[in-house]
Amino acid sequence: MFVSTFYWKNGEYGVRGGTLVILASVFWIPAVAILFNMLSSKYPRYAAWGWLIATIGFVSGICFGFLGMVAEMFQITHQQYLSSFAQYPLDTNLVLFWPGPLAPLSLFVLGIQFFRSKVIPGWTSILICLGAIAFPLSRIPRIEWVAHIADLLQFIPLAYIGWKLSKS
Repeated sequence: MFVSTFYWKNGEYGVRGGTLVILASVFWIPAVAILFNMLSSKYPRYAAWGWLIATIGFVSGICFGFLGMVAEMFQITHQQYLSSFAQYPLDTNLVLFWPGPLAPLSLFVLGIQFFRSKVIPGWTSILICLGAIAFPLSRIPRIEWVAHIADLLQFIPLAYIGWKLSKS
């Protein structure tokens, strides 16, 4: 995911960026399963429901990645696909716009729960929350430098957690 924003073209993922988003989102799903499982002994209901909500959000991310690929492949502008979406409001909202915020929102709440439970160091919890806040602040207005910061804020704590888990 971190690399995908380096391939943005005018705020769009395009073919290469969209491909990276799809692949990253596929790997996010088992990764968040592990993260939520880390909280399952303290917050079992939250861990189960949180993972489900996060998964729905990351599946939406796959759809956004595919949209970026198709838009570039068929030379469809942002405005053109938004106009087409207006013809199918329920479908596009169910697949893209309503579940889209669930991934960063679930990461934000996950960071809070990590901070409360002290399962991971506090600084990692804070960075997860900051990354989750920065994600929509970069993707909605499509501000590239904010997207790089958001991606870095997510990458650092999650890479650290992955590194720690691999050592145990």
